[in-house]
Amino acid sequence: MVLFSLLAAVSLIPGLLAVPSQLFERLGTPSDVEKRAGTFFSFWSEGGGNFRCNNAGGGSYTSSWSGNGGFVCGKGYSPGGSRLVTTIKYTGSYTPTGPGYLALYGWTRSPLIEYYIIESYDVLAPGEPWTKKGNFTFEEGSYDLYTSTRVNKPSIEGTRTFQQYWSVRTEKRVGGTITTGRHFTEWQKVGLNMGYHDYQILATEGFTNGALTSNGTSSITVD
Repeated sequence: MVLFSLLAAVSLIPGLLAVPSQLFERLGTPSDVEKRAGTFFSFWSEGGGNFRCNNAGGGSYTSSWSGNGGFVCGKGYSPGGSRLVTTIKYTGSYTPTGPGYLALYGWTRSPLIEYYIIESYDVLAPGEPWTKKGNFTFEEGSYDLYTSTRVNKPSIEGTRTFQQYWSVRTEKRVGGTITTGRHFTEWQKVGLNMGYHDYQILATEGFTNGALTSNGTSSITVD
């Protein structure tokens, strides 16, 4: 894995997910972490591409990427979850080409779940087949719900078989409020149950899928 200021090994690339371990440092005391965004920064990359992610301080980060391979970086919380963070507000810019996502991204344990709330993208190119589970609309927008399964793949608990949950926004945006608990409730309604929360970040992700490569830039602030 790579070295970064606040260490966290995270899973990012559909079809190439790799999170054999998780290491991180916190800024301030746990009570401070619970009150402030931007205290948890993660950056992971693999392959021969040019991947850069800058922890800009506060709740901000910038990224740029191009070439083969993939990366994910972002800022948020550890632990995440609707009880700790009812809503996440963010602003910024995101200009992608090719496969990748701007998404709220995280994990739960017991059961082990990897999840995405996708806000924007250029090309949706998931590495695992998606099964549509429904959709919902509320004041923040409309989202389609999907699930997929990873079989004997690396995770935050080692090599495991686990599900992925997806909320995909039907009208892309960069900036706004994400009510995490509403997504978790809607997933539960269609049988997608969650465990207790591990980390949760507002992430930029880019990756290679077959002949499709990704490049772009982002500048994101989690309020």
